[in-house]
Order: sequence, then structure tokens, then C-alpha cells
Amino acid sequence: MKSMLSAFLAIAVIAVGSNLILGQAGFSSQERGSGPAVRLD
Repeated sequence: MKSMLSAFLAIAVIAVGSNLILGQAGFSSQERGSGPAVRLD
């Protein structure tokens, strides 16, 4: 049970960390999936 909870915690840390890192690096889906003629607000 302890290993499963630590795995869930690791998944959450990886998901949040990758979201923050990729968002700052310019790899968000909004920036990658839109061209110059698309306005996303």
C-alpha cells in the first residue's frame, strides 16, 4: 500500500512539473496548434 501511494505521488509530481516546464518552454498545445491566422484568447 505504501508503494502504491508513493507511486501516485510521483505521478502527480511528474504531471505538475512537466506542465509547468513545458508551458514555460513554449510547448503548450495552444502555442503548438495555432498559426498566425488563429486568434486564441
